[in-house]
Amino acid sequence: MEEIWRKSYDPGLTDLNPSAWETTYVDAIRPAFQNYPQKTALSYMGTKITFAQLDLYSNRLANMLIASGLKKGDVVGINLPNIPEYVIAWLGVLKAGCVVSGVSPLLSQEEMAHQLKDSDAKGLVTLDAIFAGRLTKIAQELPDLKIVVACSIAGFFPKIKGFLGKLLKKIPTGEVAPLAGKTVFRMEEVIKTSKFKDTLPNPGLTPDDTAYIQYTGGTTGLPKGAMLTHRNAVADLLIVQRWLAWKSGDSIALSGFPFFHIAGLFFCENCVYLGWTQILIPNPRDTDHICDRLAKYKPTVLVNVPSLFQLLLANPKFKTLDLSNLELCISAASPFPVESQKELERIVGFGKLLEVYGMTETSPLTVMNPSKGKKKLGAIGLPLLNTEIKLLDPETKEEVGVGKPGELCVRGPQVMAGYYKNPDATRETVDEEGYMHTGDVVEMDENGYLTIVDRTKDMLIVSGFKVFSRKVETVLASHPAVDMIAITGHPNPERPGSELVKAWVTLAPDYKNADKEKIQAEIAKTAREKLAAYEVPRRIEIRDELPLTTVGKIDKKVLRKM
Repeated sequence: MEEIWRKSYDPGLTDLNPSAWETTYVDAIRPAFQNYPQKTALSYMGTKITFAQLDLYSNRLANMLIASGLKKGDVVGINLPNIPEYVIAWLGVLKAGCVVSGVSPLLSQEEMAHQLKDSDAKGLVTLDAIFAGRLTKIAQELPDLKIVVACSIAGFFPKIKGFLGKLLKKIPTGEVAPLAGKTVFRMEEVIKTSKFKDTLPNPGLTPDDTAYIQYTGGTTGLPKGAMLTHRNAVADLLIVQRWLAWKSGDSIALSGFPFFHIAGLFFCENCVYLGWTQILIPNPRDTDHICDRLAKYKPTVLVNVPSLFQLLLANPKFKTLDLSNLELCISAASPFPVESQKELERIVGFGKLLEVYGMTETSPLTVMNPSKGKKKLGAIGLPLLNTEIKLLDPETKEEVGVGKPGELCVRGPQVMAGYYKNPDATRETVDEEGYMHTGDVVEMDENGYLTIVDRTKDMLIVSGFKVFSRKVETVLASHPAVDMIAITGHPNPERPGSELVKAWVTLAPDYKNADKEKIQAEIAKTAREKLAAYEVPRRIEIRDELPLTTVGKIDKKVLRKM
């Protein structure tokens, strides 16, 4: 495909020399610890952790893993919210030469057991509440699991806040007891004593070694573990930093993305590499707390999934904040309705919102709007530096050009090594030329900007016509009463092989008490005026809330079952 998108790049942007990522992430971040030892790396509930402390704590955890018998390449699951222990464990696991696998704290015990078994995890870092409530019930199913480290939500709370939280039972806790065949540690005994060495170990890592086994969302079956190498991680890191012209040491960051998700992990990687201060948000749905942190620390970069930005927009406090220090709002992981984007920019400042695109299998980012040039609202942006794409017709698999919908296929140094223990799925997803087939259908305009029109799995067939749910969602989201919206397809009993279009809607705060039947009629009228007849939803259901995944995306799998 002709790389017409390069004409829309910010001036001076050219591909990086691939030799830049012939290193490991552990080696790449050493300058940050050397240059900013006394700078705050993590701020959490009133406690500050410096880069020197973060380095020391993660060294001790790494040496504990090695002393306990774990070897280079062994997998350690990290089953925590965004608390300091997550960052310490993540760095410690990598420093030990082991492989990080983020495990959502919201998983059921069956889902948790599946991921730990599928990844052959030898270690697990988890909350004491999860230890008591879930791990004890599945421990016997996990013979490979040898090391467990238990943490408390209040581990880094100021003493009085932690004491009161436990006294008033506002902090979830659980009993940590011995587990047969496993060594159990408390996090504080590992990192806050001199029981284990303080020095950085040398496990002999190379750029080809696996850094992460990150599990996909599982929307089309059981989650699969994407293997990302140190080279993958460093490449995407350096490409994005060049794209955004990010500098070391001069920013404060706040993100609602969980670290167990690739987007949160990637942003954390950037912050540590650059020597930035991170304001940790353990509960991204607590918008009052986020507003308090925004007011107190005045971050320069704010990163969120669209649904969480929309929750912020619904909080009156957010609209009263002084956000003049905020330079950039990054939105990722799912489509962001254009009307909501405009509303956000009215609050944070025009030109500050940057929509980006990525996936677990690509470390994650491959497409971004320009940092300084035109940011096209509703578009995911331009293919990044050192990144090649092709667009394939979802049915014929023939390559398509400008203005035609096609599945986005990506090739670059950020594309995963493959799915763990699943070569068949790897071959189905990464073709012989090395292109990752994303499953997302996009259109490219004459300037190279890409806009998602659907997931290949979400494309509907109505009376023989293709219906792209993203298009329908965008049109219906233009109605002022619509807050969140999702389109799903359901079998048409009158026409086998055809589907019916259904819209699921939550209402904007100003319309919560309005006549729902009237609003349904107005939304349907908007659809009839702006869409082809076969694209118009046959049913519009207004709900108090829509189901969300652990990351905050609208969960269409649940909607289809409903």
